[in-house]
Amino acid sequence: MEEPDREAMATAVQRVAGMLQRPDQLDKVEQYRRREARKKASVEARLKAAIQSQLDGVRTGLNQLHNALNDVKDIQRSLGDVSKDWKQSINTIESLKDVKDAVVQHSQLAAAVENLKNIFSVPEIVKETQDLIEQGNLLHAHKKLMDLECSRDDLMYEQCRMDSKNTHERNLIQNYFGEVQHLSEELAKQLWMVIQRAITTVRNDPTLLVSVVRIIEREEKIDRRMMDRKKQTNFIPPGRPKKWKEKMFDVLEKTIVTRIEGSQADTRESDRMWLVRHLEIIRRYLLDDLTIVKNIMVQCFPPHYNIFNKVLDLYHQALSSRIQELAAEELEANEIVSLLTWVLNTYQSSDMMGNIELLPEVDVKSMKPLLSQDVVDKLLQQYMATLRSNIIGWLRKALETDKKDWDKPTEPEADQDGYYQTTLPAIVFQMFEQNLQVAAQINEELKKQVLHLCLQQMNTFLNRYAEEAQLYKEEHLKNRQLPTCYVQYMIAIINNCQTFRESIVSLKRKYIRQEEDLQITSTPSMDLTLNNIANDGCNSLLDEVFIDLEQHLHDLLTRKWFLGSNSVDTICVTIEDYFNDFARIKTHYKQEMTIKAHRKVVTEYIKAIMQKRIAFRNAEERKEGAERMIKEADQFKFLFKRLASGFSEETDGLCNTIVDIAEVIKLTDPSLLYLEVSTLVSRYPDLRDDHIAALLAVRGDASREMKQMIIETVDQSQRHQNSNYTPIFKDIIVPSAAISVPKLLK
Repeated sequence: MEEPDREAMATAVQRVAGMLQRPDQLDKVEQYRRREARKKASVEARLKAAIQSQLDGVRTGLNQLHNALNDVKDIQRSLGDVSKDWKQSINTIESLKDVKDAVVQHSQLAAAVENLKNIFSVPEIVKETQDLIEQGNLLHAHKKLMDLECSRDDLMYEQCRMDSKNTHERNLIQNYFGEVQHLSEELAKQLWMVIQRAITTVRNDPTLLVSVVRIIEREEKIDRRMMDRKKQTNFIPPGRPKKWKEKMFDVLEKTIVTRIEGSQADTRESDRMWLVRHLEIIRRYLLDDLTIVKNIMVQCFPPHYNIFNKVLDLYHQALSSRIQELAAEELEANEIVSLLTWVLNTYQSSDMMGNIELLPEVDVKSMKPLLSQDVVDKLLQQYMATLRSNIIGWLRKALETDKKDWDKPTEPEADQDGYYQTTLPAIVFQMFEQNLQVAAQINEELKKQVLHLCLQQMNTFLNRYAEEAQLYKEEHLKNRQLPTCYVQYMIAIINNCQTFRESIVSLKRKYIRQEEDLQITSTPSMDLTLNNIANDGCNSLLDEVFIDLEQHLHDLLTRKWFLGSNSVDTICVTIEDYFNDFARIKTHYKQEMTIKAHRKVVTEYIKAIMQKRIAFRNAEERKEGAERMIKEADQFKFLFKRLASGFSEETDGLCNTIVDIAEVIKLTDPSLLYLEVSTLVSRYPDLRDDHIAALLAVRGDASREMKQMIIETVDQSQRHQNSNYTPIFKDIIVPSAAISVPKLLK
């Protein structure tokens, strides 16, 4: 107690010190004292009240404990008296056994008397019940059946109470009521027939379905009552519990399964569209049935049956099982697409579960998938494998068909711009388009996979296309008279390359939305292959031209040419004639061919000079020959300027090479020959020593020492090659006889 006292004193000192900090507060000491006195009195009063309350509670508790003790003593005395009386009455109870048996027998006889009317009229009631069942009056039939079952059950129960081991009496009763079980089974058959046709019946006669549900509800109540009595007496009537509610849902489930399986009217052998028809019939059945259940059938069942959701679950389970069975079959590619499109898209769309007629009861987002993801992935893999095989086959067949057209004696078709083409690109990309449209119906990922597969197979196909075009050319070269329309079909092959390229770009833009996916599916190898096919085709056509010009090119810069041969005229006419046929080739390819033909002609002309087919004998011949070379260069300029009229192509540069060479040949003062050759070398840095030697040999007036001096001097000079210069002399080979051994070694 000393510690609290000290703490209280210290607290008081602090409070007083706080009150008396200023001199003017001394006047209020009496006021402070009275206020603290009032607080003390208030606290003491509350403390006294609390202690008094606690004392009253203790007093009340002691009184209750005292009363309880007295009650316990009274109960103990009463139990003693009861025990004494029980021991004295044991003998009396044993003497009442006969009375007990009499009571049981009386109860049994009372039950027999109560059911006496039914007992004697059992055959008659059975007959009436049978007639009512046959007439379809199910409610009345069930009422009579319940009366018969009640009489039988009461008699058997009383017999069990009297002697549970006496099975003879119970068998006798059961045999007497033997037809009752048969009636129950007959009635059940009628009920299940109605349930099987419930969706159809409820449209025309909903009262019949209501009667069936009422009968099932009665039986459920009886089942519950009998099960409760079994817990007390261990007696259960024969055939109980019937569980007709459970059986009703079993019948509904079997009916739905049969309805789904029975919707397959065709097989693959009889109809290629069997699966599409099967799934469409299922869709119509399911939508119609669920609509009827939602709008009409739910009104025939008690709310706790939750009949709509139950039927919905049964349909979903049955449908899932059926879809799994279909997925396990050896399906073709189009069948896999039909199945997956239906499962992943149609099932949850507004055409089925998302239909406005089923809202809001059906929530498609909460529904389980019809197929597991593993099965879906397996089907997609199977589809991709089958599609790959089919695409390979389709492309091979399309190419074989196109190859047959190449040998036809008639020209290929032309597009709206008049360019030759074959149907191959259209056939190939129509096939790709169809497969991509189908894949897009399933999901975005499959569409990407199919596009990747198409581009991959397209790459392989183009390599094969290039090989076939090369074989086509080689076969033609064996006999240039066949095929009749070789040039036209080669033009079509070249034009197809442009169509293929445009179709690939269009396909990717249409089916790939994101830029990164476009980069992933870039096809540089295909572009390269198409360029190679087109270039090879253009070269093949130019080969045709120059094979016909071979002899005329061989006559250039020969003595025959010098004496007045019209080889260049023939060359120009032939090239122009061929390029008239090339008008059906697309512009940029024609432009490339014109450039190549121009370069080829000039190169062949220069090659004729460098091969020293002629050596001029004097200045007059050199002048005449040079002027003819200049004239023919002008002819080539005019020809290729006309051929390049549809596009910009510099024709003067190449032909000026011939003019520059002619100026060297035309030069009359040999002392200026070095200067002229130096100028030529500065313009054409790829001009080699052997070219210079051959050119001087054609002039015919340069001595060996002059040739050697000019060549060595030119070698010592620096050659500056313009970045825009395209070499022309590097591919021109001079016959080895024109080069001295020391120079060759150098």
